[in-house]
Amino acid sequence: MNERLSLIVSVLLKAGVGLVALNEIRGLILAAPVFYGMYQSGGTATVIWLGMCSLGGIALSVIVPLIAAKKIKKYADVRLGRQLAQA
Repeated sequence: MNERLSLIVSVLLKAGVGLVALNEIRGLILAAPVFYGMYQSGGTATVIWLGMCSLGGIALSVIVPLIAAKKIKKYADVRLGRQLAQA
């Protein structure tokens, strides 16, 4: 049972890593139009503020899944470690 659970967690974590990589690429794709719009508008203070807010939202959508993946992996390692120790 523990080996099976370990395999499932391992597969899910590997799939998660792949999805995080795709999320990074998505973040770069979303940031390009923001930079282009800031360039086209002449760089006024309002545009820079709106651009930074947009980039901050994009950054959060990329960074939060990374943090969540690390916490899930740590939780799974602790949980599986306890189950293996009890067996």
